[in-house]
Amino acid sequence: MNQNTQNSAPKGRLYIISAPSGAGKTSLVAALLARDKNIEVSVSHTTRTSRPGEENGVNYHFVTMGEFESLLEQQGFLEHAKVFDNYYGTSKQWLEQRLAIGQDVILEIDWQGAQQVRALNPDAISIFILPPSKEALKSRLQGRGQDSEEVIARRMSGAAAECIHYDEYDYLVINDQFDRALDDLSNIFNVMRLRTASQTIRYKEKLAGLLSS
Repeated sequence: MNQNTQNSAPKGRLYIISAPSGAGKTSLVAALLARDKNIEVSVSHTTRTSRPGEENGVNYHFVTMGEFESLLEQQGFLEHAKVFDNYYGTSKQWLEQRLAIGQDVILEIDWQGAQQVRALNPDAISIFILPPSKEALKSRLQGRGQDSEEVIARRMSGAAAECIHYDEYDYLVINDQFDRALDDLSNIFNVMRLRTASQTIRYKEKLAGLLSS
């Protein structure tokens, strides 16, 4: 953060971003992080195997089923969910630490996890990303070159079940043109930082000077 323009920082805000597989969420979030250094993504724990190019501790914390169950028993997850036979969970301790120092944090989770998080953190801001059409979604899934037609068909079926939950979210971004979708996503974060409660903390000294008699 720029200490020359900010007297103090408000507590970080929690953002939930969900999307069906193939909607472009990963690419949009990566571009957002490159644009805005005050945002970071929570690195989830998962029992699925890593994909080509993924790094342990960077993309996910890849753990065994036994390790995941142990963390679950210790109540170490803010939320957890089963997606396509694999389990995913968000570290409660890590998240609390990052928010406490004023860092905005994104949770990339499905609608089930989002429901869990909203129940525990009603102030969390939720965003759903949709593709422009079913045809575009299928084309993107096929373009990855990572999944068989059987897996793609399964993901298409799962996407239909996920998309019906879009109206549970605060914001909706349609990823038709990437740059426009990125601007829309970025604008959500900018607007939230301009809310009076956040600005009052950030510019406490300036406001005190303006309001002094």
